[in-house]
Amino acid sequence: MASVMVRGASLLILLQLASRLATFAANQILLRFLTAPLLGAATQLELYYLSVLFFARESLRVAVQRQAPDSFGPDLDKTQSRAANEIEPLPPDADEAHDDAGQLHKPQSASQAQDLNADASRVVKTQPPKAKEAGQDRSNSSNKRQLQALINLGHLALVLGLPIAGLLAWLYLATALSSPLANFFLSLRLYALAAVIELVSEPAFLLMHTTLRFRVRAAAEASATALRCAVVFASVIYAARYHLAVGVLPFALGQLAYASALLLVYLYASSSCASHAGFSLLPQKLADDGSFVLGYFYRPTVSLASSMMAQSILKHVLTQGDTLLISLLATPAVQGVYALANNYGGLLARLVLQPVEESCRSYFARLLSSSSPSSVPATVPASKRSSAILEAKNSLGTIIRLYLIFSCLVVAIGPFAAPSLLSIVAGSRWASAGAGSVLGVFCFYIPFLALNGLTESFVASVATERQVHSQSIWMAAFSLVFTLSAFVLMRLFPLGAQGLVLANIVNMLCRIIWSVVFIKNYFVSHGASFSVTSFLPLSAMVSALATFAMLLGLHVLQEAESDPIGTLVKLAGSAVPLVMMIAFSEGRFLLDCIQHVRGRTYIKQ
Repeated sequence: MASVMVRGASLLILLQLASRLATFAANQILLRFLTAPLLGAATQLELYYLSVLFFARESLRVAVQRQAPDSFGPDLDKTQSRAANEIEPLPPDADEAHDDAGQLHKPQSASQAQDLNADASRVVKTQPPKAKEAGQDRSNSSNKRQLQALINLGHLALVLGLPIAGLLAWLYLATALSSPLANFFLSLRLYALAAVIELVSEPAFLLMHTTLRFRVRAAAEASATALRCAVVFASVIYAARYHLAVGVLPFALGQLAYASALLLVYLYASSSCASHAGFSLLPQKLADDGSFVLGYFYRPTVSLASSMMAQSILKHVLTQGDTLLISLLATPAVQGVYALANNYGGLLARLVLQPVEESCRSYFARLLSSSSPSSVPATVPASKRSSAILEAKNSLGTIIRLYLIFSCLVVAIGPFAAPSLLSIVAGSRWASAGAGSVLGVFCFYIPFLALNGLTESFVASVATERQVHSQSIWMAAFSLVFTLSAFVLMRLFPLGAQGLVLANIVNMLCRIIWSVVFIKNYFVSHGASFSVTSFLPLSAMVSALATFAMLLGLHVLQEAESDPIGTLVKLAGSAVPLVMMIAFSEGRFLLDCIQHVRGRTYIKQ
């Protein structure tokens, strides 16, 4: 399973890289036609869109991933191992008959166990054809039931999304009556329609994700991103050519095209699976007993998703709180500057960090489900649970160390390179507006953003319902700290958008500390030690600090906007020694990671 998850994460990273680069290239042209207030309004509409999707499906996705591989029945885990190509019914094998024999007879000695194994093998070999066909029919029926239960759960996202989209749209309309932008209300309605269309594809997404069909997701997101870029670009160019005041309408049309493309690709892939395996993409009643809510929705998953809803809402408010606060505490021009800097700074998070976090959350949830007393049968040996804990600890520590090594490069060079890069790609107009300095401060925020996403993905994978509620309380306290920090830095100290980035750093630091304490206690409770300091790349951190101090003393930023090319050349010369020092101090570790990904050292095919 680990090798499949690593390959899946790599595929998603490549997908995000290609799609975001295409979006990035299109945005460079669009920036020539945008003003700061227009970009700020587009950011507000994107926040609305993301809020609808997050509130409707995030807790459900986490709950589905948190279920053990055999939560829906014994065959789904096998389906996952074979679903890289297609989903098909799985016949019973000799091991299942052997397990049944073992459970019935409970041998007390090795010789008795060998005799029973031999007897079980003879039983399987001499099984009549009709008995085999009956067993296969039961397996097919179980497999079909499991997949149908998964599809039913996916439809809950649409049920929740419809009222959420209407409520949030009403709130936006109520607070934006004086908006001077053209087509603002129409654009908001198109964003709402796009959100609903994307939620229609949620059952197919859960099917593809749970059965590890990463290529389908890659094809869906790549085609959707390409279509969105084409629609937005064509709309803006058309409006500029004919001098039309379209406002944010091109962004709304692009988002509508994106959601439609996602739906078409997912429906095409999942419909072939459904026809082959014999289940329906529409909700079907499964049972009238207490294990299914209303006979459709698997009760343990619904219960877990419900308990995580409040925590998910609070997490989204914290994640998007900067956009909410800046809309209240800043002018539209400052909102546009922050939006530009946030889009460029968040490009790394969307390219690399987000797919890694999604894969880690799924990986840790499946790996550590065998170590949870509430989700694992008593027959699972303690050695297997201990092995899973050790693997999780090593994997988490490896990713933390990789993140920190990468952060050394970002923090040492990024703040000095950001203004020059922005002046080149976005134009001197945006650089003179202060976006370059905001982007430079954003470079200090990236390491905190990365570590918080990783640690919280682990917490989401293993936390009990009681621990989730405790986390929600702490996150509410952190939201107050964030709000207070933003007010102080933006109003008392007039730092503008830079102050908001610094407030985000304070917020992320609080959340990281809580998550690290939780992770440490989790491993200690399972008989394993965990220390963050053991994963720190101290030599790389010292080298990065020395490089930063040297560049600060050379006053590199003085010519960042007037001579951006020359400034970048100087920074490249300073980065070479830093990269060499990091390669020297961390070379062995990096080589081990490469071998891990390639499957030569840790992943055995």
